[in-house]
Amino acid sequence: MKMDHIALFVEDLEAVKSFYEKYFGAEANNMYHNPKTGLKTYFLTFDGGSRLELMSRPDVTPVDKGMPGYVHLAMGAGSREEVERLTERLREDGFAVISEPRVTGDGYYESCVLDPEGNKIEIVG
Repeated sequence: MKMDHIALFVEDLEAVKSFYEKYFGAEANNMYHNPKTGLKTYFLTFDGGSRLELMSRPDVTPVDKGMPGYVHLAMGAGSREEVERLTERLREDGFAVISEPRVTGDGYYESCVLDPEGNKIEIVG
């Protein structure tokens, strides 16, 4: 069995969709909108077939980022050089780099940035 997708509630659906398209090469489907509930979603597909569902609904508010649950998404960049290049590009474009490129204790080469809504994204080489 394989994981099909991960879903993430966001406040600014278009900004977060654009972030993943621009920096991680995601391709979005057409937005789904349920006028009865106000739910709007995009499925973003990445190289290799992984998918992220972005969801927005007026009655869903953000939770405390320190609570258990979602921790981070890890995006495979393919090389150390690409981790460094993408980290610097995101920094130059005004996104927070909360962990510089480095080898972690478990042997990964990664950095960590925040998306437009403060969700942690690990960029792994």
